[in-house]
This record gives sequence, structure tokens and C-alpha cells, in this order.
Amino acid sequence: MTPQQPTAVPPDVPTPDAPTPDAPTPDAPASGAPADPVQAMLEAPLSLRERKKLKTRQTIRREAYRLIAEQGYENTTVEQIAAAAEVSPSTFFRYFATKEDLVLSDEYDPVMIAALLARPADEPFLTSCREALRVLIRRLLRTEREELFTRMRLVTEVPALRAGVYRSSNDPQQLFLTVLTRRAGVEEPTYEMRVTAAAIAAATTEALLQWAASGGREDIADLVDRTYALLESGFAGV
Repeated sequence: MTPQQPTAVPPDVPTPDAPTPDAPTPDAPASGAPADPVQAMLEAPLSLRERKKLKTRQTIRREAYRLIAEQGYENTTVEQIAAAAEVSPSTFFRYFATKEDLVLSDEYDPVMIAALLARPADEPFLTSCREALRVLIRRLLRTEREELFTRMRLVTEVPALRAGVYRSSNDPQQLFLTVLTRRAGVEEPTYEMRVTAAAIAAATTEALLQWAASGGREDIADLVDRTYALLESGFAGV
């Protein structure tokens, strides 16, 4: 969802429910399964070793955001983050190439890809993106609102992070291209696919940035609707 090169998704990755924003989360998760449905979907296709690595990565990021909230992005060092997460600096760099990468990357791409691939194959791709993203965002807001908001706020406030959003290594366009090529059953994306993915990726990023710029006061799901409606209209009235 956020800017990061997506990883391959096995065919049996579980997918989100149909888009019912007000549907309750399960009251009784399976024994040993995470109560957070998004976390459960992230962990489901992983081995025990991979789940441990995921949790370490999430712990490092969580401690980083806590420190950044207390002392600011520039004043927070990798060494401080590593100490707070109880890992060594070398371990930090095994998970994140830079402090900037910690903010710009996330683990949600496999979940978003699986959700998009679960949509009807004959559904307009923009509709699939709108519905899948709304479900994922609603779920993230229930359990990870502060982290999501902190990330996007930092991107709006820190010039290096804002510039990093548009670097190729962090481009969410690749996520949409992965789905488009798999839906079409082709190995290489066409020019039309590349343009479509670029437009949706840029528009989605702008919706998230607008949400952060509003101080989180605007409804992010409504922003996504407005954004995708603008794309669907072919920018009519702009």
C-alpha cells in the first residue's frame, strides 16, 4: 500500500472479507492466531522463522515511531532505535537499509495484492482497487491508526522522506502492475498497464498525504472514494 517493492504472494494467501466497512472483527480468533485480522493475514503464509522476522521488523518500527514522537525524526538515531527495540544496529540494517526506509516501507503489499486478486476478474480494475483499499484501510484504522498517521505525517513534513516516496525502489506502481499482469496472465506489463498502474499509485499516495496534511481529520476512506471517482471521470471538471 505504501511505497515498497511488493513480494511474491503464494496462491493460498488469505484475503480480506467483502467490503463491509462496519462488519465486526471475529470475536474469537483461532488459538494462537493474532487478534488483529490484518496481522493474521500477514502471518498466515509465513513459516515460523519468517513470522519471527516480521515481528522483529514491526517491533523496530514501533519503537522508532515512539522515539520520533518524543524527540523528532532528525534527533532520533539508528542506535537509539536499535537499543529501544533490543537489537543491535547491525540487526537494524538487516531489516532496513536506512532510517528513511523504515518510514517509507511497510508489510501490507502482500495483503493488498491478495485482496485485489480475489476481486472478480471482469470487474474494472479501478473498482477493484477502490474496494480492496477501503477494506484494508478500515481494518488498519482499527488497530494501527496512529502508526499509519505517523508515517504519512512524517512524509509530509520531512523533505527527504517526501522525495523518497517517488523513488523507483519505493514506487507503489509495482504493486498494481503485479496484479494487472497476473489478472491478464502475461509476464510483462503492456504500456497501457504501466500508465494505469502509475496513475492509480500516484493518486493513492496523494490521498494518503492529504489525510496526513489534514491532521487526520478527513475520513481517509472518503478521500480514497473522491480520488478514485476523479480517476474514473477522466478528470472531468478539473
